[in-house]
Amino acid sequence: MKTVEVQFIGALQFVARVLLLATLLLVGTHTDSHAAESIPFSVGEGSPANTYLAIWMAEEAGLYEVQGLEIHFVQMNGGIETAPQLEAGNIQLMHIGMSSVVRANSMGSDLRVIGSLSNIIRQTMFLAPGVRSAEDLHGRAIGISSAGSESDSTTTLVLERLGLTRGDVQIREIGRNRFDAVRNGIVAATMLGEPSRSEALAFGLTPIVDLYAERIPWLFSGLTVDRAYLGAHRDLVLRFMRATIEGNYIAITNEVGAKNVLEQRLSLTEGTIVEASYNNFKAETPINAEIDPVGAENIVAALASMGASDNIDDYIDLSITEELRAEGFFVAMEEKYGMRF
Repeated sequence: MKTVEVQFIGALQFVARVLLLATLLLVGTHTDSHAAESIPFSVGEGSPANTYLAIWMAEEAGLYEVQGLEIHFVQMNGGIETAPQLEAGNIQLMHIGMSSVVRANSMGSDLRVIGSLSNIIRQTMFLAPGVRSAEDLHGRAIGISSAGSESDSTTTLVLERLGLTRGDVQIREIGRNRFDAVRNGIVAATMLGEPSRSEALAFGLTPIVDLYAERIPWLFSGLTVDRAYLGAHRDLVLRFMRATIEGNYIAITNEVGAKNVLEQRLSLTEGTIVEASYNNFKAETPINAEIDPVGAENIVAALASMGASDNIDDYIDLSITEELRAEGFFVAMEEKYGMRF
């Protein structure tokens, strides 16, 4: 790339960051009283995806700091790691789908999803090079991030559509980077969301079942806490949610800054992938992080064979959303950013 082009791109990134940080000057609602405090608040991160954009934007804009939270991120595989880490206090909140919560609570944990960053399944199953059909999957490895994760439960849905069962294949936990695993043939297939979904399409991998196209209601990307922690530290959870929701508003109204953050946080180099990831975020993210109960009900139904409770209130807590709505926070955000819903 020519020197002039590099300088130009660097200048654009600088301007985007300045515009993003300028939102600090606008922060006002429910923030000033916490500015002198600094309380550690750790968030577990599973597989990197565009569903984290609200959190990243809030961090970039300093919203957690203004709320009095010293935010830290802990990389995890999600799934079975979630409950032990939350219960031990190693993290205060986990970005994870509700499938993990159902599995954890069925084994004695007491977790609750208190907000959502995606209320539909946003994944597609891709085949590795040389794998051409469902018949080719018999006896082969299908990659998931970890047991109990959304990539695990959605894999089961895909197998059903293909006329297969989990017993017909090998389910293999491969961690966070599933795109490289399927691209290199380490597994025969795996579920991918953005930006890996667009990267797989660009690479020429074959999508065999596109659950995203089906728009299935699903509490796919939840914000999850331990119920005891919520009871003891409700104010901190409210602070986190205020900052995160405002991060959504910034991402929607500052497209240049949001794309810059996606590019940096997800190590994206292709503009078309950044564009696809941002458009997917903008189209599918509930801006006020509100949970769709239908998505929760679908997960409970899908995991009914586990013998878990079929009462969605055992897995979700809508009281944080209700409190924020009652205090006028959502209306304040709409007015602040010039948006109406």
